[in-house]
Amino acid sequence: MGNLLNISSSPHVRDKSSTQSIMWCVILCLLPATVFGIYNFGFKAIILVIACMATCMLTEFIWQKAMKLPVTITDGSAALTGLLLALNLSSTFPVWMAVIGSVFAILVVKQLFGGLGQNFMNPALGARCFLMVSFAGKMTSFTYDSVTGPTPLAIIKNAVKNGDKTTSIADILASGDGQTQATTSVFNMFLGNTAGTIGETSAIAILIGGIVLIALKIISWKIPVCYLGTFAVFALVFGGRGFDITYLAAELFGGGIMLGAFFMATDYVTSPITPNGQIIFGVLLGVLTGIFRIFGASAEGVSYAIIICNLLVPLIEKVTIPVPFGKEGIKDGK
Repeated sequence: MGNLLNISSSPHVRDKSSTQSIMWCVILCLLPATVFGIYNFGFKAIILVIACMATCMLTEFIWQKAMKLPVTITDGSAALTGLLLALNLSSTFPVWMAVIGSVFAILVVKQLFGGLGQNFMNPALGARCFLMVSFAGKMTSFTYDSVTGPTPLAIIKNAVKNGDKTTSIADILASGDGQTQATTSVFNMFLGNTAGTIGETSAIAILIGGIVLIALKIISWKIPVCYLGTFAVFALVFGGRGFDITYLAAELFGGGIMLGAFFMATDYVTSPITPNGQIIFGVLLGVLTGIFRIFGASAEGVSYAIIICNLLVPLIEKVTIPVPFGKEGIKDGK
């Protein structure tokens, strides 16, 4: 009879997944976007990816050794941070600046707050915003096919800002920025044959990895679907183009919203664990990204939206904690 009943403390629902297996699975799911980015931007992209991943792992190793902490670089979290940071950088971004950003991600955003599980924001996005403030010119310089010019989102942003509501999005993209003629199309944005950061250009490559993560139940569908859905509604209502599906597709396929929705907003440490909290989190992300993109000075805004929502996670979880089962779970009508 003793073998029939096992009394233990929580958690009572267990899973064979470990931090290590989850992190390396996410890295594998980022391979389509990484490989396409390398194909798209060439040798410089490989150097940046290697530099960021190696620096993140080395920084974590040195810090943990110096502080006499258990060395955890094999769990894949530092490698994932480095990969995500590299995918958020332009292929022309100087390597030494990328190294500084990698050190900041691990040392300041992650380790100084207690290491994995204690950081209050996504380390890769924290480093990206740090680099944006420190080296804004380099962070907003993009080259495609040896031509330096704006991203498709910037081209659309400038057209809408100048009051052009009659020219089709296809024609706006085809005309480029009027200076470098950085022409493109929505279809090329979907495939990834455009200017942008290493990992954000190919929507199809990101979708492949994201769908695999959802299928393997590594992430929940709630955050990415609510994020993208809310942003889509926001863009159609406030984008100034009316019910323009081509415009909506360009906004969804352009910039870092796909990469952010599937691979950064879903970070276990900095996103809500409650089901309703994940829905609220996704909706807030969509609204903030829409505000930054449509009403802000920049054509992007994903990084800032995710970081702000990271800071709101404790509050979101507090108001969405499920009521315990039984009459004692509610007191004084609350």
